[in-house]
Amino acid sequence: MEILQYSIYLVNLDPTIGHEIKKTRPCIVISPDEMNHNIQTVIIAPMTTKSHKYPTSVQVTVQNKKGWIVLDLIRTIDNQRLIKKIGKINSETIKEVKSVIKEMLVD
Repeated sequence: MEILQYSIYLVNLDPTIGHEIKKTRPCIVISPDEMNHNIQTVIIAPMTTKSHKYPTSVQVTVQNKKGWIVLDLIRTIDNQRLIKKIGKINSETIKEVKSVIKEMLVD
């Protein structure tokens, strides 16, 4: 399976501990393609429909469902957790994701 940055994959996140997002759910791949093609792990941000407007969340609609990309729960996973590709976020959402990550981790 080719893994591409800003694509949405169904990902098995279990087992988890504490407040980590659980179960199999859509996630955005945020690691760059060069990493995705050369190492066996990817950096993802989970998605949920059970969130609200928060500085580290970006609203998104996928398969006609409104939800949130939860950027404060970014984590690295093994490629084996990826089940299947289900879509890609649009350019406007990519800009929002980059802006939030920059605000969280760079500025």
